[in-house]
Amino acid sequence: MLFPTRDETVVTIAANREVLLRDFRVPMPELASIRRAWDKRETYRLAEQMSIPTPRTWFPRVEADLRAISADGPFVVKPAIKEHFFYATGAKAWRADTRPQLIASFRRAAEIVSPEEIIVQELIPGGGQEQYAYCAFFRAGRAVASMTVRRRRQHPSDFGRASTYVETVCLPELAELSVRFLRAISYYGLVELEYKHDPRDNVYKLLDVNARTWGYHTLGRTAGVDFPYLLYRDQVGDQVDEVHARPGVRWVRLATDLPNAVRDIRAGTLRSLDYLRSLRGVDTEAVFSLRDPLPGFYEIALLPYLAVRRGL
Repeated sequence: MLFPTRDETVVTIAANREVLLRDFRVPMPELASIRRAWDKRETYRLAEQMSIPTPRTWFPRVEADLRAISADGPFVVKPAIKEHFFYATGAKAWRADTRPQLIASFRRAAEIVSPEEIIVQELIPGGGQEQYAYCAFFRAGRAVASMTVRRRRQHPSDFGRASTYVETVCLPELAELSVRFLRAISYYGLVELEYKHDPRDNVYKLLDVNARTWGYHTLGRTAGVDFPYLLYRDQVGDQVDEVHARPGVRWVRLATDLPNAVRDIRAGTLRSLDYLRSLRGVDTEAVFSLRDPLPGFYEIALLPYLAVRRGL
């Protein structure tokens, strides 16, 4: 049974699904459904058709199209297909506070990817307190298992590649938005939909759809929902009853959370006492476990390598 954990792996498996099914269980939908999540142009256009809120978004084809953007900064310049951009820059997106910065970022991005893959969005204010996600095992138009979280801290802090401190919450509004989107693309399998709460209008806005498992999936098991195991049971024909994660459960990956916290404390955006208090309530650590401590020790030993090769 194949569990993809990276976007490019998801697309490769989906594109070769029929061949792989000869020897493997492939718990994901057809490629057409995957593309609605993988290509952000399709994600945002479908969301607009369905009246699912997103940040204000533009798809400039040439530099002159930037003049049609009537909003003021700050902006986000991001790729429609993440891996085409990320492996060349090491970043998910760039921030542009002014028009000259927006133009410069567009020119730079156009040297890396096709201009048709460049997306410009308004930057929603707020940090980790405004970052949310809806996670699910989705099947036959409903969430068999689900979990809604607030991603309080991420690495890097601005446009995070990975969450570092996450807590489960109760937000039925995100479930309703997410289920509508997933039904529209006939989705099957594990999925994470990322949102940001906009304090200006009190609206949760869709940012990304990740058609795969997510880095903090072990939080689900602690909160009562073992996502990979439930998907496995479904694949082998066992009955899977509907289950939802209980709120108030916290997860941390200290190897990335601590360096981020140190930077935020130095920048004056986080108080040391507040950070220590947040750790006091943690229910599960991403890697370290007293029952099996070696992986946690190995991760510490690998920190220099991870910092250089993967940015932690």
